[in-house]
Amino acid sequence: MKTIERAIPDVYKLLSTKDMVNGVDVEAECVRFGEEMAQVMRDAMGPEQDRAGRLRLSNIGKPDRQIYNSYNGIAGQDIAGATHIKFLYGHLTEAMLVSLLRLSGHSVTKQQQEVEVEGVKGHIDCFIDGRLVDIKSASGFSLKKFKKNTLHTDDPFGYIQQLQAYAYALGETKFSWLAMDKSSGELALLTYDTEDKSAPYAKVLEQDISERVKYLKDMVLSAQVPSVCYEPVPEGTAGNMRLASGCTYCDYLENCWPEAREFGYAGKHKWLTKVVKEPRVLEVPRGF
Repeated sequence: MKTIERAIPDVYKLLSTKDMVNGVDVEAECVRFGEEMAQVMRDAMGPEQDRAGRLRLSNIGKPDRQIYNSYNGIAGQDIAGATHIKFLYGHLTEAMLVSLLRLSGHSVTKQQQEVEVEGVKGHIDCFIDGRLVDIKSASGFSLKKFKKNTLHTDDPFGYIQQLQAYAYALGETKFSWLAMDKSSGELALLTYDTEDKSAPYAKVLEQDISERVKYLKDMVLSAQVPSVCYEPVPEGTAGNMRLASGCTYCDYLENCWPEAREFGYAGKHKWLTKVVKEPRVLEVPRGF
């Protein structure tokens, strides 16, 4: 029987050798892949879903203020065309990896099964060889977190609590991420076990998922807006302060930090909340 720990080498071997696994109907899997890709494109071309007034298990690991703003319909930045492509690419990646897993003889079941915690619903990606798995497309930098088991030290998008919530709802103690580097195609598998109290990630799994969901249900209905998710950090030694990286990727940047000024530093833009010394780079006018 195949196990998920063999998934990556099996996919690599399949693509390198083209040696098909006995019992796998290649033509049927190719047709199925085409149908799944077509559905991804249909979904992408459909109307945007209104997320206001809804809590989702996929978001419970995000900072409180992001969740509050989304639930209460606070206006955020419009999603850029390039960002839409990034999201679409993630869905296409998932469909491709699922197809390759099936072609290499691995079991993929329970795709998009609905789960629920304290009345809040979510949809899992799938089970691979009996293991709950979330499939991610990642940058080369982000893939290192999955390869080197450092996700627990830097998880700005709440991946851990998201998958932990799915596992809690299903009574699973082990769960994994299968991630792909969008540039190189390299794959990485990271597995967490809630029963392993000596693991480097054990402390981040201590939070009670049920209590987290109960708290969020009350929090989003409160008249008290949560404090900002991240405080500004020093930029250089002249006294300038900039937004933390967690803020720069947030749709609500301008809502939370209307006074922040955007500058086009080499390699990436930075938003300064306090300018003691003017940077020697171009400032980007608001609205661009």
